[in-house]
Amino acid sequence: MAQQEPVRAPVEHTGRRGFLPMKTNTFDRVFISVILTIAIGLLWMRFVEQYLPLWIAGVVSFILGYIILRWG
Repeated sequence: MAQQEPVRAPVEHTGRRGFLPMKTNTFDRVFISVILTIAIGLLWMRFVEQYLPLWIAGVVSFILGYIILRWG
């Protein structure tokens, strides 16, 4: 009877360290970007929208999301 090898995942998710204070994988960085986008949008509507339009918050969120995904 042949002995079977243990089942292994085809891809290992090891994570990486960027400027965020923890090891993250791609999903973690996307999740943090989405939460940050929601927070910026809500804070912008509460405090800044009377001075600057909301689409600027979208641009700021997009830039921060890119930075987090790239170097986070």
